[in-house]
Amino acid sequence: MTFNELESPICCPPTWTLTKLSDICKKIGSGATPRGGQAAYQAQRSNFALVRSQNVFDRNFSFDGLAFISDEQAIQLKGVWLEKNDVLINITGDGVTFGRVCTVPESVLPACVNQHVSIIRVDEEKAFPAYVGSFLANQEVKPYIESFNAGGSRRAITKAHIESFVIPLPPYEVQVAIAEFMDALDNRITLLRETNTTLEAMAQALFKSWFVDFDPVHAKQQGRAPEGMDAATAALFPDSFEESELGMVPKGWIWKSLADCTSYLGRGISPKYVERGGIPVLNQKCIRDFSVDFSKSRRHDTTLRKVDGRELVSGDVLVNSTGVGTLGRVAQILHLDETTIVDSHVTVVRAGESINNEYLGCFMQFKQPVIEDMGEGSTGQTELSRIKLGQLNILQPGKDELCIFQEVVAPLKEKVAVNESSVRILAALRDTLLPRLISGQLRLPEAEALAEQAIAS
Repeated sequence: MTFNELESPICCPPTWTLTKLSDICKKIGSGATPRGGQAAYQAQRSNFALVRSQNVFDRNFSFDGLAFISDEQAIQLKGVWLEKNDVLINITGDGVTFGRVCTVPESVLPACVNQHVSIIRVDEEKAFPAYVGSFLANQEVKPYIESFNAGGSRRAITKAHIESFVIPLPPYEVQVAIAEFMDALDNRITLLRETNTTLEAMAQALFKSWFVDFDPVHAKQQGRAPEGMDAATAALFPDSFEESELGMVPKGWIWKSLADCTSYLGRGISPKYVERGGIPVLNQKCIRDFSVDFSKSRRHDTTLRKVDGRELVSGDVLVNSTGVGTLGRVAQILHLDETTIVDSHVTVVRAGESINNEYLGCFMQFKQPVIEDMGEGSTGQTELSRIKLGQLNILQPGKDELCIFQEVVAPLKEKVAVNESSVRILAALRDTLLPRLISGQLRLPEAEALAEQAIAS
């Protein structure tokens, strides 16, 4: 592709203007790592944040892992200070982070970016920044961005590449209307995800209280009624501790290896990908924030290669098992709309007869920091073997305690599953509506009606 071509990645009405990003931007450029590198980062924020590629997701800014630098370091990076409404794009990566786009939230300011993130500062007299961000983040535009890859196995795009990106511009008021509509869908998705975070935190807090801190057992040992627990439930828990090979545990509870508590523990296959048809394949990109992002999946042609009984089932826990920065991430499948598998970079952990899905999911989530440190290999590529993961120690409570935990947590997980389904529907709708709006196949009132219908259902 040459930089002189003015061809929109998405079809648009002939009355719309096609322009290069360089013609509508005040600034395009990446940042740098402050002097001293990561060792010089501050433990707490004093003023400036440093935005890195792990903070930039499609249409979403993540505050997890946000770095902080001193004012002196920030002054050295003054040329890449962020401003409200800046659009960010990850310009390097291994296929997981590469090309992700979001808009800077005002709450992260003051901040600057490192060399893996580029600032796209739109001239607001020429284009509406949120429209530009929505366009670049759309899934149908991703192949276009990736076609400019200047790197090898580790992808990269340059400032010249970004400057040459072609974007279709409708009248300004239409840009604003489209962006606001997309933001409304994003806000709905964010609310559902925040609700799920709360529900997951409730389940995790109960797991920690019962099976890590042993609060009910401590209370009974001291002659007290366990807090927030009825007498029937309290009666299920032991009232004393005993020594184990890993320290004191409630009487009758035993340590097992994860492999001994599972009915299946293994990686997926190397898929034969197709653009249409086939079945979804979940990969490293799909696992984040203890949830599964089905929009990042690809499809496998089962006529070219059978899945050999490796179909996922509800309750399976997925673990990223290769890579740097993504290894050890955990998510649990709570609902499946169709037959689905994972690729060879993901390990499936399935509960056996001695534990249930609710306990396994909370255990794996609680142990994620430990799992992240279990990888072996070079700094360029780390691996977590099935055998090593299977050696993870898991405490086996009594059957009654597991059953009552399931009774309490299952309704929370069911609500999470319903919300995740709604997120998938809204995200898919958002990603398909923008190209149709830009192409002229759909008008904004029609798109709004479709969104309302989806939300109501």
